[in-house]
Amino acid sequence: MDRRKFLTVATAATGVSLLPGTAAAADGTLPARVRRQLDQALAAGSPSAVCGVIHGGRPYVAGAAKDGEAPAPDGRTVFQLGSIGKTLTATALARAVCAGETRLDAPLVLPARFPVPRKGPRRITLADLATHTSGLPSLPPNLLAGADPYDPYARYTLDDLAAGLGETTLDSEPGSTYAYANLGFGLLGQALAFDAVDAMLWRRVAAPLRLSDTTTTLRPDMASRKAVGHLDGEAVPDWHDRVLSAAGTSIYSTADDMLRFLGAQLRPERSPLRAAIELTQRPHFTVDRDLRLGLGWHLSPLPSGRTMTWHNGSTGGFSTCAAFSRESGTAVVMMVNTFSQETGSGARPVDELTIALLGELDAD
Repeated sequence: MDRRKFLTVATAATGVSLLPGTAAAADGTLPARVRRQLDQALAAGSPSAVCGVIHGGRPYVAGAAKDGEAPAPDGRTVFQLGSIGKTLTATALARAVCAGETRLDAPLVLPARFPVPRKGPRRITLADLATHTSGLPSLPPNLLAGADPYDPYARYTLDDLAAGLGETTLDSEPGSTYAYANLGFGLLGQALAFDAVDAMLWRRVAAPLRLSDTTTTLRPDMASRKAVGHLDGEAVPDWHDRVLSAAGTSIYSTADDMLRFLGAQLRPERSPLRAAIELTQRPHFTVDRDLRLGLGWHLSPLPSGRTMTWHNGSTGGFSTCAAFSRESGTAVVMMVNTFSQETGSGARPVDELTIALLGELDAD
């Protein structure tokens, strides 16, 4: 997805849905506002959708499904999270930095058989990876060769990654240019915990924040609560990834877990990960007046002048978006069980609806 186009949603938001032909309804209660966004998500092609909100210090979750589909999802329904998972990886990095185990300016170091590309005088640092300024391409050059189009990361191995890095050239010098890279976050996870990324994310982030359903391992009880992903109206399999999972390619979660995570972002002083969360939200790279980068998080202005901190994500059958305004104490997450295509505005419906609702609530 084009993340720069996504920013037009943030700058154009006026407190109502950004989908064409819609206007704010008279009922301004929180349930009514959420229901309008859910209805529009279904109208845009999602078989089902769930939306979670923190507003006025209280959480609220509601779901909706098209007629004839499975029961409407709720806060415990499992979705694939997609690239929002990068904010978990960034939090793990921040925890390591705050504990004195590494530094943001530490160079990327991998086992000897994994050649780290270079361009210019400076090596890639961990901060470069966490702010998408490493110069790395979005994906390894050999990822899609022979890949299952419905599960593209599943067959990719560490041996493949070693070979792919040997073929990789940087598009820009590290630290100079923002260019979104799944490969960069995948390598960040491997740098933090080589070949043990999933266990590291659970131990450092999910467990202390009580995100019991945020994991790459689909437990039997989670499988019974999981929404079925869709692409172009057809059911598709989940994505699986053992190598680059720190990019969020195979992480599962729920609206309830994401509200716990967003609640920690809004009030880090109440969280056991306070210092790490503060570090992830701090701007570390400025692209322009509309976009700054924290660690994992993107920071953009809301119409109110407050800062919106956000990330979105998708896998082959799911799309998600999470955004919050710490100044107004408001957060929104939306999860749908279809891969969303960009609309004429350059953003996906799930993104437009999430940002529109955040803007509306932020203006209260």
